[in-house]
Amino acid sequence: MNTVDAKRVLETALICSHQPIQVRELRVLFQDDLGADTIKTLLEELQLDWAQRGVELVQVASGWRFQSRPQMREYLDRLNPEKPPKYTRAAMETLAIIAYRQPVTRGDMEDIRGVTINSLVLKQLEDRGWVEVIGHRETVGRPGLYATTRQFLDDLGLASLDQLPVYDTAQAQANAFARLGEDDPAPQLALDGVDAPVLDAAAETDTATSSDALEAAPAFELVPDETPEEKIESASDGDKPHES
Repeated sequence: MNTVDAKRVLETALICSHQPIQVRELRVLFQDDLGADTIKTLLEELQLDWAQRGVELVQVASGWRFQSRPQMREYLDRLNPEKPPKYTRAAMETLAIIAYRQPVTRGDMEDIRGVTINSLVLKQLEDRGWVEVIGHRETVGRPGLYATTRQFLDDLGLASLDQLPVYDTAQAQANAFARLGEDDPAPQLALDGVDAPVLDAAAETDTATSSDALEAAPAFELVPDETPEEKIESASDGDKPHES
């Protein structure tokens, strides 16, 4: 099979797939006649072939996929004008702590945030498929160790955690996700009828640093945390001052 035909096969398989595809899976298309390095080279050529189009070929944690470019977001939203799910600042700070400090226990997160973390926050992140318990720390109570998932990386359009933007301080890391996507909306899957998540961060963050280095982001709309009065009323179950 010549190069043109091989690229056509790869292109067709990726366009028709609802999920990213790993290189080892793509080799099956050619009955392993093409090696992994050859397929990677062909994929890179395909990226160049699509460079001037509204759709791009990218590598994420779960493999390779086609997705719309961020600048197409405005137009695609007109076809599917659904509002993204809303997440509180507490949820986004917790997610950032897990992403940058993983694996971490709930106690670690509470020490960093300085408040008790609502169980519903962690459940929300788990239900979204962004975090999971990967083990337990060998200490009293054997607390669960939380880490991010491949789905988390896929939703940000990243291949690995090494591609997360670098921040100098713990506070900047904790606020990182509060501003993701304000300038660069997340790409949407435009070829298989399934839209990738889109971030719409609406709240202000005084101490957050810029995240322009990251071109894709998870789906959330940032909503304000509870007021101090509301926190007192819901202290039995919500975020409350961390007792030392």
